[in-house]
Order: sequence, then C-alpha cells, then structure tokens
Amino acid sequence: MDSNLIELTSEDGLKNLIEKNKGSVIILDFWATWAQPCSQMNEVFAELAGKNSSVNFVKIEAEKFPELSESFEIEAVPAFIVLKNGKIAERINGANAPELTNAVAKYAKVSTFVTGKPVATSEKKAVDLNTRLKELLNSSPVMAFIKGTPTQPRCGFSRKLIEIFNENQVKFSSFNILADEEVRQGLKEYSNWPTYPQVYINGELVGGLDIIKELVANGEFKGMIPKEKDLNERLKELTTKGNAMIFIKGSPEAPRCGFSKTLVNMLDEKKIKYEYFDILQDEEVRQGLKKFVDWPTYPMVFNKGELVGGLDIIKELDSSGELDTMFALEKSI
Repeated sequence: MDSNLIELTSEDGLKNLIEKNKGSVIILDFWATWAQPCSQMNEVFAELAGKNSSVNFVKIEAEKFPELSESFEIEAVPAFIVLKNGKIAERINGANAPELTNAVAKYAKVSTFVTGKPVATSEKKAVDLNTRLKELLNSSPVMAFIKGTPTQPRCGFSRKLIEIFNENQVKFSSFNILADEEVRQGLKEYSNWPTYPQVYINGELVGGLDIIKELVANGEFKGMIPKEKDLNERLKELTTKGNAMIFIKGSPEAPRCGFSKTLVNMLDEKKIKYEYFDILQDEEVRQGLKKFVDWPTYPMVFNKGELVGGLDIIKELDSSGELDTMFALEKSI
C-alpha cells in the first residue's frame, strides 16, 4: 500500500492527519463491504493514490465509523470527500470514476503548489460565489435548493417539500446541493439560513420546510406563487437576457458535458462576455427551447435574441473570423 493511502482505524487518526497536514489536500473514501460499486471504486482510489503522492487518500469503512459518516452527511456509498485546509471543498457521490479522477487532478495541483502567489484572493472568490448564488436564486420564479432531485430526493425533508409543491401544483426549478459543495456551504452564509431545503420566490428567501408547511396551512402559500408565464414568453425573456446568451449543461465554472465545457473555454479565451442558463435545472426550458427555435441539441448560443447555433457553428465562425465581429461589442476588457 502506498504511504499516502491510509486505512482509517480510529476517528482520532483522521483528526491527527488533518492537524499534521494543514494546507494540504486529503481525500476521503467512504465505503462498505456489502456495496458492490465500492469494490471497483476502491481500486480506482488506490490507483489515484499511487499517481498523486502530494495528496493523502483515506479509506473509511462507513459502518465502522457511523458518527464520522454522519458528520460528513454520508447518505450512500461510495462517497468521496475532498478536504482542503481541513474543510470540505468538494463532494463526489456514487461510483463516478471520471468525476473522482478529475477532482483529484484539480486538487493535486493545489496541493503541489501550496506556496507562491494565490490564483485568486479569498475576497474575489467570495464575490464570484455571491454572483453565482444570486444568479441561481433568480433563475426561476420558484427556486428550491434540495438534497437530490425532484424525482430522486435524497432526504425526507426534501421529499416532503416536493410532495407539497406537487400537491399544490407549483411549478418550480431546483438545485441539488449535494452536487456542489461550494454552493451548499456558501448559500447558508449568503441567506443566513443554516439548513436545507431552502425555498426562494422571485429571488427572496421564504424559508425551509417548516415555514412552507405553515404557509400552506394558513392559506398564504398559493398567494405567494408568481403567476405562471406562458412558456414562449419565458423563453423569449431568457434568450434576450444578454446580447450573448448561452444555454449549457451546468455552469461556466462547472460545465456538465464536454461540448458545454469547450464552448465556455472558447468564449472565455475570446474574452466574450455572456449570460448563461443551466438547462439541467429546468426540464421545461430544456425541452421547450428545442421546439421554440427548432434546434435539437445543446449547447445553444444566441446573439441579441437570435439563435446562432451550437458548438460546431461557433467553431466555424471562429475559424472564419466572424465570431469576433459578431460579438465585438461584448468583449470584456
């Protein structure tokens, strides 16, 4: 076994490791003997440990350390936690080897270059995160931050909230806070609300499940729900949100498919300013936009409300030099 691959034998062992490796990256692997996917992911974990000596890899048998598992909110195995400076930096749920590999590659670089000038100050990161949170809060008239998805909620409180929404025929968008640790922790401070789920209406915090229950019980909730816009009207507003508007899977900071990532990289390299919409967060928009503009795939790029096309079209425009001309007024300085 590699010296940086550790099998946890006591909770104190993890505390001591974190204390001795302040400023370094530690990756935790929560697993169980009975879960078949864990066997394969443990092999991946060990292989990554062998290739990344600057990072400590810790295997934790979840059922042997129930309090530790609970403290990290482990609800299913395998689950992987990236610790940076002793705090959770990222969470990977399930047997997702590519996502784990990418996370290790990203944080191994951080661990290797601990000294030197930081890429960005903590103040700048906070501003960037607050901007992203504000965009998320306002991405739908009714926005719910939950554990899991509406079809697969990952906790009882989130499940009950979805049931209430469905019973009251509320159209809403959701964000899975288990998929993004930065948003999960940052939103607690941004809204000064410590628990999930959280519900926002027109960008304003309403509260958690108990508040929603009270509002439903006293009859106030239905009156708070914004009148539903016609889908075509909503799509027109979205496509004209910015002169350069892109519809992608994920966010520019964390694209969820290769095509979206390539598009974002191209626009960023060209220093083209753009607004974006994450189509994974709203199935109605995702399917409706295809019909609205008669374009079957994502990502999509719009210029002043008019469809330009997908990634291939953008590549062609870049090759011909037309891309710079088209978005000349949208260049950032």
